[in-house]
Amino acid sequence: MDVIFAKIILKEEEKSITRRDLINDGFDCEIFVNEIRFKDTMKLKKENHIVYIFKQSYSNIQSMFEGCSLLTYINLSNYNTSNVTDMNHIFSDCSSLSSINLSNFDTKNVTNMDSMFFNCSLLTSINLSDFSNDNVTNMNSMFFNCSLLASINLSNFNTKNVTTMLNMFSGCSSLASINLSNFDTNKVTNMQFMFCDCTSLKELNLSSFNTNQVTDMSSMFDSINKKCKIKCKDEKIKKEFENSTGCIII
Repeated sequence: MDVIFAKIILKEEEKSITRRDLINDGFDCEIFVNEIRFKDTMKLKKENHIVYIFKQSYSNIQSMFEGCSLLTYINLSNYNTSNVTDMNHIFSDCSSLSSINLSNFDTKNVTNMDSMFFNCSLLTSINLSDFSNDNVTNMNSMFFNCSLLASINLSNFNTKNVTTMLNMFSGCSSLASINLSNFDTNKVTNMQFMFCDCTSLKELNLSSFNTNQVTDMSSMFDSINKKCKIKCKDEKIKKEFENSTGCIII
């Protein structure tokens, strides 16, 4: 049974809906933390509102918006996530999402960000500079197939406890540069497909990468832009790049 987390407030009546309604009923809407404004819809008139009923003490909000493929804008800047430990798949397959505001997201207790923005294929930028990642261990497929993503700010990412980065940027075919010089990869064991299909990438800073614990980095650079300038000292990464592209990192 789906958990009801929203209400439709009509002019003459009130109706409760579930997350499944947002997926299946053809709604085209913008999300705000306290309401959803419907722009165009097959069932509701314009200016009808949805008021969210969020329980502020959730520790697990995994898949909260997963599959809401018609949502275009999400603003969760006032949503209390201080107790959240699991955010895996929270925006997965929000394939119409073009803008998102997570400026005050409290992620200090989060351990799992697996597939967090998976297939958010219309997002052009994500600012995660306020994210605290001290306890995160899983970043698998975090930005997988964010194919229009042109800029991303990961300057404050702390990856010291991350063990897997499988598919992390795979399919980010519009990214021209990624600066990961602050990444601590000492505990990472899996980097398979990490930059696969990053076909527009021109600059990639991996100067801090240490792959001593990595057991699988196969296809890490498959279908990457062969002219990409990579800053890196790690010999295993250099070898994998050469195997995938036939090019040498100097």
